[in-house]
Parts: sequence; structure tokens; C-alpha cells
Amino acid sequence: MTGPLRDETVLVIGRGGGIARAIVIAARDAGARVVAAGRDQQALADVYAAEPGITTEAVDLTDEAAIAALGKRLGSVDHAVSTASARARGRLADLDPDADAVRLSFDTKVIGPLLLAKHLAPRISETGSFTLFSGVAAAKIAVGTLAVAITNGAADILARSLALELAPVRVNAISPGVIDTGAWDALGKQGKADYFADISARNPARRIGTADDIAHAVLFAMTSTFLTGATLHIDGGEPLT
Repeated sequence: MTGPLRDETVLVIGRGGGIARAIVIAARDAGARVVAAGRDQQALADVYAAEPGITTEAVDLTDEAAIAALGKRLGSVDHAVSTASARARGRLADLDPDADAVRLSFDTKVIGPLLLAKHLAPRISETGSFTLFSGVAAAKIAVGTLAVAITNGAADILARSLALELAPVRVNAISPGVIDTGAWDALGKQGKADYFADISARNPARRIGTADDIAHAVLFAMTSTFLTGATLHIDGGEPLT
């Protein structure tokens, strides 16, 4: 297979749908050998069973031993992408009962990728990259998203710090805005439609983002060899509103 990632190995950590799946397919179509990893390896194996060029692995980003074991099984890798997240929404007064959720959010999106970098850095080629995920909540502060905002802000700083320490391996972050994935299904069909309509009417792009929008940004981050320490804001200009 030809493409900008031809003969390279790309690790994508996340679920079997939405943004993670779009990245897996885009990387494979760009010529890479792709390893999709997550807590439920069997679920991932079922999702990608009919997709050539994609293998699956198990990893829990809240378990350093599991991360270290994954690194040993992989041997070497050219690019690593961590899309994993655990949401912790709510106002300040509501966060005490959900303290575990706040910690899980931070452990999954900040500490986990930090440990992933620790164990994969010696295995990533000097021309390779590491891509983390932040989010629009860090750029557009709103009541009710405090825990999400501080987690995403920490992910931005982590990407910049790792870019310096792991050089010449490139490290960048992707900051998605509102993306049409199953993450919003909890609002209900009408609630989701109303929310999307409101965001589309206000953001400069005048639409909701897609998983493919994010996958294209990740491919750019992986293949742009003079890009490091940056956060790519793929958010339709939402922070401007």
C-alpha cells in the first residue's frame, strides 16, 4: 500500500468507534500498519475483523504495568496516538461526590499518556511522533466543564513538555470542538439535535465537526515533520464565540 505512512507502524489507543476508528482507518489508508489498542481487545477485534492491515491489543492507560507490557509486545512503533478520555462534567459544588470521576479523567487523559510516552519513547523512531488529545473546553471556559477544562489544559502542557524532552520525536496535541459522535447521545435525539443546531448557528464554521475532520488533523500531525509542541484546534472556531 502506498501513502505518506507507508511501511510505518501506528498505534491508536481508544474505543472502536467515533474519532478513534476514523484515525485507525485513515492511518491504514495512508499506508500504515495499524495497532488499535484499548481496554476491551475483543470488542476492538470484532470491530476491525473485516479490515486488513489492522491488529488489536489490550491496554489500560490507568495501569502502568499494562502500558509497559504493551510496549514490550509492540517492540517498535513509528507513531502513537492516544484518544482515550473519561468525562467528568459538573459545577464545582457537584464535583465532591464525583471525585473519583475527576481523578479518572485526569488519569486517563494526562497521566496515562505521560506513562505511555515514558514506556514508548525508547521504541519510537527518531522520525516518529506522539499525538495526544486535548479539547475545546481548555480554550473556551464555561461553567459546568471545570474538570474537563483543567484536564484538557494539562494535556496541552504535557504535549509541549514532551516535545522538548523527547526531541527529535515530535509531540503534538489535537483539540477537537463539538464532534458528531456517540458522545452526545445521552442528550437524547431531540436534545442532541437542538444542541448541534445551537453550536452550528454560533460557530464560524457554521457546522458540527466530524470524526474525519479530526482524523485528517491527526494525519497532518503525524506526517508534518516540522510540527512539534503544537496544539491543533479543530473546533470550527468555537472559542471565538
